[in-house]
Amino acid sequence: MAARVRTVTVSDSGVAPYGMTAVARGHAWAVDEPGETGGKDSGPEPFELLCGALGACTAITVRMYAGRKGWTLERIAVTVTYEKPAERGRFSIAIALEGPLDAAQRERLLAIAEKCPVHQVLAQGAEIVTAGA
Repeated sequence: MAARVRTVTVSDSGVAPYGMTAVARGHAWAVDEPGETGGKDSGPEPFELLCGALGACTAITVRMYAGRKGWTLERIAVTVTYEKPAERGRFSIAIALEGPLDAAQRERLLAIAEKCPVHQVLAQGAEIVTAGA
C-alpha cells in the first residue's frame, strides 16, 4: 500500500501573541492558547486539537466497521481527555454507542476503537523530523 501523506500548514493568524491559522486541503481552523497561558483563546489549543483528532478517528473507525458489518449504529459520541500527571501523558477515551446493538457487538466495537490509525500512531510513537524551510 502506498504511503498516505497529509500536510497541514500553520501560520500566524493576526491574533497576537499566539493565535494561529491551520490549513489543510482548503479547510482552515483557528488555534490559540487559553487566556491563562497568555493567549487570546481564539481557538482550541494544540492538545485539544490532538484530542479531537483521536476522538474523530476513533468515531470514524467504529462507524466504518459497524457499517461494513451492517450493524445499526444510530449515534456515537467519543470524549477524549488528555492529562500529563508526570513524565508520560495519558489519553482517556469514553465511547457512547447508541442503537440496537447486542453486548457482543458493543464489545467488538469498543475493541475496534483501539484500531483507529491515530490511536495506533500515538500508542506506538512516530518519528518527527524538523527542518527549516
